Amino acid sequence: MEEAGIKQPLGAATSPISVGVLAAEPLLRTGLVSALRGQPGIRLVDNSQASVLVAITDNIRALPYLIGDSAGQARLVLISDPPQPGELWAAIESGLVVFVPRKEATTERLCTAISDAHHGRGHLPPEQLGQMLQGLVRLHRDVLVPNDLTPTGLSSREATVLRLLADGQDTAEIAAEMAYSERTVKNILHKLTSRLGLRNRTHAVSYALRHGLI
Repeated sequence: MEEAGIKQPLGAATSPISVGVLAAEPLLRTGLVSALRGQPGIRLVDNSQASVLVAITDNIRALPYLIGDSAGQARLVLISDPPQPGELWAAIESGLVVFVPRKEATTERLCTAISDAHHGRGHLPPEQLGQMLQGLVRLHRDVLVPNDLTPTGLSSREATVLRLLADGQDTAEIAAEMAYSERTVKNILHKLTSRLGLRNRTHAVSYALRHGLI
């Protein structure tokens, strides 16, 4: 069992981590496969079966095309030169969890990165982390606040309605607490469930709790 603050060795996992490898250039892919093959705790698989995808590219903006639909929900370990802010967001949209500068891409470093990604431990070098935080500030200021949205993608009143539902309140109680009519509360719930493709209010609360939205 992994102790708090101590990373479990890659080879100590109960079952090997399924890893896919992507590269725009065949020689780069061959090199990555060679470096990872036979490493303890790693099982190289087809990209569609991978839980962690290791990609190497000089064109980060082309990541969505490189990955395509084959990787599913795999977590991404990206090997590249330091990205520009716009490139960083493209990588995050493609599932980036760990960024490894090309000059640091030793076999040992990649094995650590794969373990971190598999266990949900994200890692960005300080420069890239600073870029991302600045981008989040701009997103919050210029997009979310003017449109009454929160970082979760819910509006503030949607989040409040879901939180009160999770506390066991019914529509009438929520309406009274928020100083809305019951029709308004029902409309909020209807728009929310329709937008997220949810069946009913119980499903909406379950979805919000499962994804940490409330």
